[in-house]
Amino acid sequence: MYVLSTGCQWRYVPKDLPPKSTLFGYFDLWNWDGTLDRIHHALYVKCREDMDREASPTACVIDSQSVKSAEKGGAASIRAAMMRAKKIKGKKRHILVDTLGLLLHAVVHPADIQDRDGGVLVLSTLFGLYPFLQKLFADGGYQGPVFQKASAKILPHLQIEIVNAPIGQRVRASAATLGCRTHFRLA
Repeated sequence: MYVLSTGCQWRYVPKDLPPKSTLFGYFDLWNWDGTLDRIHHALYVKCREDMDREASPTACVIDSQSVKSAEKGGAASIRAAMMRAKKIKGKKRHILVDTLGLLLHAVVHPADIQDRDGGVLVLSTLFGLYPFLQKLFADGGYQGPVFQKASAKILPHLQIEIVNAPIGQRVRASAATLGCRTHFRLA
């Protein structure tokens, strides 16, 4: 239950686990050498297979969420960026989920980056993990020639469908995933 109250801070690691320096050492090493990504991918494939789905998805949903930065730390340590429309100082999380709501990829960046530019960043950092993706569902923040041209260069076979209001079931899956990440303070 410590995860729910503290957001996984190193100083709150339970006493029955190894020292935080040991845990951080492994976390840092596994993050650097790609072990964490391989673990995530293996668990993702297992979850899809357990739901009687193909291991690699063919459709996905992209969405973003702006998150306010903490007040502490001052301007020198936190890049305070203002999102033009929402006037939020902080970060923006871009996620790519499959139609089941399972996380494919996530990128965190300053809030002043627009959805279409952040979406290009998400797609360009997939590095061929999901080669069978054919369809991308997105909201109105991703429409326009900038995102279309950039995504066509990155994944030429990917068809982009802009889902306008009322929000479709596939976009609700990404919103539910973002809501879960916010509730448990992950990202």
